[in-house]
Amino acid sequence: MKTKLKSLILAITLVATASIYAQQKEINTSESSINWTGKKVTGQHTGTLNFSSGFLTFENNTLSGGEFVVDMTSLAVTDLEAGKGKEKLEGHLTSDDFFGVKNHKNAKLVIKKASKMDGGYKVTGDLTIKGKTNPITFDLVVNRATASTTLSVDRTKYDIKYGSGSFFDNLGDKTIYDEFELAVNLKM
Repeated sequence: MKTKLKSLILAITLVATASIYAQQKEINTSESSINWTGKKVTGQHTGTLNFSSGFLTFENNTLSGGEFVVDMTSLAVTDLEAGKGKEKLEGHLTSDDFFGVKNHKNAKLVIKKASKMDGGYKVTGDLTIKGKTNPITFDLVVNRATASTTLSVDRTKYDIKYGSGSFFDNLGDKTIYDEFELAVNLKM
């Protein structure tokens, strides 16, 4: 009985101690941003996405984890003016050819590991887009109340193959590159 009581007290002490040193910093979703760039043989398009929620976890002031949810229904094209071209591209990007937003309203990143390096962290996590999850690694710079990164995502790993020269022949100047870029700025 005494051994069980000692084990229980030790477990409670460990949980209490860990929670003292672990700090979860919520992001300000209205001040944080995601800018995307998709490239094709004949040019590129740019746009934005919004966060639904997100946080970074720190233990002893060192990044140890985090989780972010992106509202895919917020996908917007910024390099075209309002009108048919902008609406057509946004409609195509939200369709099943690309992100299938009707059935996949959110994308998610879960940070699994963060290793300190000069100027920030090497982050490894699981990225889920269109219901498919794949590992991703990127550098993250963290300053007191901000964090930022630029990362490349291979869309074909998420079953987004439309216009991909890796899957279709004879696309010529209609080829869309497999990787798109995300520039992410977080405010906490």
